[in-house]
Amino acid sequence: MALSGQKTVTAAGTAEALGSQPIGGSLAVKALASNTDDVVVGNDGAGDVTTSNGFELSASEVIVFNLVGDLANIMVDAAVSGEGVCWITGEI
Repeated sequence: MALSGQKTVTAAGTAEALGSQPIGGSLAVKALASNTDDVVVGNDGAGDVTTSNGFELSASEVIVFNLVGDLANIMVDAAVSGEGVCWITGEI
């Protein structure tokens, strides 16, 4: 099981799951330092996230989740195609 990774958004405006593996501990998600615009993370309950319902991150900003269960529960979208986030879990 990976303890860290990266996710870039293929097409801006189309949210994608952060990944697809169980996470039993905390999860830190950081916007890539190279991003030129904001990314949004979260989940509206229907498997999507937008600037209207997600948590916006500028380059290098971080959010920490206490328990997400699975990377697939966190959706990521970006204002610019190819930009994204990196993540690391506290589960060791």
